[in-house]
Amino acid sequence: MASDIEAIKKRVALQAPLVRRLRKSLEEVLVGQTYMVERMLVGLLSNGHVLLEGVPGLAKTTAVTALARALACDFKRIQFTPDLLPADLLGTQIYNPKSGDFSVRKGPVFTNIVLADEINRAPAKVQSALLEVMQERQVTIGDETFHVQEPFMVLATQNPLEHEGTYPLPEAQVDRFMLKVKITYPSRDEERAIMDRVDLLHQRSVAPVVTRQEVLEAREVVNDIYIDSKIKDYIVDIIQATRKPEQYGLSIGHLIEYGASPRATLFLQQGARAMAFLQGEGNVYPHDVKQIAMDVLRHRVKESYEAEAERVTPEHIIKQILETVPVP
Repeated sequence: MASDIEAIKKRVALQAPLVRRLRKSLEEVLVGQTYMVERMLVGLLSNGHVLLEGVPGLAKTTAVTALARALACDFKRIQFTPDLLPADLLGTQIYNPKSGDFSVRKGPVFTNIVLADEINRAPAKVQSALLEVMQERQVTIGDETFHVQEPFMVLATQNPLEHEGTYPLPEAQVDRFMLKVKITYPSRDEERAIMDRVDLLHQRSVAPVVTRQEVLEAREVVNDIYIDSKIKDYIVDIIQATRKPEQYGLSIGHLIEYGASPRATLFLQQGARAMAFLQGEGNVYPHDVKQIAMDVLRHRVKESYEAEAERVTPEHIIKQILETVPVP
């Protein structure tokens, strides 16, 4: 087993230049925001989608655009608005009066990287239009089904403060996102560096540094990173503790309306693999699971009305679970 892990570690080392090129490319336009960049890379390497939440002006859109341009892949930005229709995302059938036939005009989701900007500004019927393509990597238009090209990734942004003209994401839609990343303000030193680096008149451009094929190959390496059975049990225990906390000595059941879905188990496993990959490891350690757990679970653990009254957030609940569940 040790020899297998070493072999995987060597494969991970061969992929290290890819990660370095991506990080360096993003650092040319971003100051700080290491946490956000790392989580976007986890989503990219894990074949998952990422929801970025933060107040305006924290470079969410800039970060997504920079990542998309650093990849030699197709990229589309969709500005979500209240008047958007599902056909504006997926495409529609166009009638040709000369031939009497219908032809399919594909929408902007037929790309590699989709930026769903301010996703909560569109109604539920538009958000739900993404369900099929996010899960099954295919789109049904009329009676035809079309597959999107890999890699396919949705990076969505939303503002947590503004409620006027916004719509809450349906639970099925939220659960499709592998990670929900909360973006915070930069530190004083980072903000000072932003003043020196950012030129509003001359925006820096990002050149492609990683090909589509390199991304797919890196994903295969991430998928092969070894996870011991004890780590798998640890992941399952964390997820189970969000549903039946009393079985793990936690008296927080009254604070949880419902816990994480089985999809969270798979995403937590794959996210831990990606974290190990970014750190050059050939196997997953418990700290890899802990590092990514909050981002995988914060949008999947629904607090009860009692928790809201006591101002207990899902983050508080998840933190208690991570501190209580025994680490292997």
